[in-house]
Amino acid sequence: MIRWPSPLIAATALFMFGVSHANAENLFSDPARAHVAGDQRAGRVGDLVTIVVYQNAEARNAAQNASRQRRNFEGGFEAGEANESASLSLDGSYSGQGEVRRSESFVTQISAQIVEVLANGDLKIEGAQTLRINGETTEVAVRGRVRATDIDSDNRVLSTRIADAEISYDGRGFVSRNARPNVVHRIFSLLGLGG
Repeated sequence: MIRWPSPLIAATALFMFGVSHANAENLFSDPARAHVAGDQRAGRVGDLVTIVVYQNAEARNAAQNASRQRRNFEGGFEAGEANESASLSLDGSYSGQGEVRRSESFVTQISAQIVEVLANGDLKIEGAQTLRINGETTEVAVRGRVRATDIDSDNRVLSTRIADAEISYDGRGFVSRNARPNVVHRIFSLLGLGG
């Protein structure tokens, strides 16, 4: 005797084979789900990248100058019984030297937005960050042009890879005010009376 499947199994089989099949290519066409199978590297206007600012600068400038002059003048006078002679010697010297050394190091991370995609594929970026701690305000800003290939898989770019880079760092507040010479000291320096 042949056993026919139960009506529930038959209905389920009919439903499964009767429904049109799903194309695999349609599974990931939704842009919101593209990160599951694709690379989400920044590359469009509005995308964000993290700029890893690592700048080291060291400069040294030295000058030395020396000069020495010696002038001797001698003369004599004779007239009758008067015999007079005189000599004059002038001596002068100058020696001076100066040296300026400056060393700076700046490390931070800042988010920047892609504001334009250029015709050659380069990306113009701009970003700013303001940080306020204990009455001190610090502002960091960055702008420039990066190549899409310089953006790593975590959407980070080293500041050394930014073309036409403009990186500014400014601080205002108690610490900054007290680090600058006061007005009296600056006036004396202008007059050459202070160091």
